Amino acid sequence: MPEPLLIASWPEAPLSVQAAADLLAGVGVRWWLSGGAALDHWLGAPIRGRANTDVSILPGDVARLVDALPEGYSVWAPEGEDSVIALADAVPDADLQPLRIRDDRAGTWVLQVNIEDGTEKVWMYRRDPRLQLPWDRAVLDVGGIPTGAPEVQLTWKALRPRPEDDADKAAALPALTDDARAWFERAILTVHPHSTWSIHVRSPFAPAKASWNRRTS
Repeated sequence: MPEPLLIASWPEAPLSVQAAADLLAGVGVRWWLSGGAALDHWLGAPIRGRANTDVSILPGDVARLVDALPEGYSVWAPEGEDSVIALADAVPDADLQPLRIRDDRAGTWVLQVNIEDGTEKVWMYRRDPRLQLPWDRAVLDVGGIPTGAPEVQLTWKALRPRPEDDADKAAALPALTDDARAWFERAILTVHPHSTWSIHVRSPFAPAKASWNRRTS
């Protein structure tokens, strides 16, 4: 098997959201913006600088995505903490989370591909399949680009929030609809009850703080 290569061997040059959409326009698989790129695109303005542009696909679509990419792009799988290996050289049961796409001509990393779960009808949270949404709720059309719903992206970030995740939440949460915010609050209480974000949703000292548990006059 070829030796793993350090990710740092090539610089990061993340595609813009539109460039990512153009690259994936003809791949013929379900894909959507995810992570911080999804939040920024949904809000219509960047919250902060991003090291990567993230998209997501389903596990069964990996091979089709690889085959459909234009010439000059290659796909790499994680191999340890800081290294990657060409996807074609990865062992059959390798952890493919996340894949990286390299622009071979430029020698740069341009896109990060997260592998998520779902069925024909619903998106499923990979960490806990109890959490589900119909696809039209989980992935929104924002300016013609499939974009992961903000409440879903915040749920991913809720497991172990970093300061930069707190910044994303502070920017996105006030813009959520009441339904989206209620779903997010229920989601993190269900799948990440020990998250620092959950403490602010349901506290023994403020049991009515959550939007879905707030009395109306």
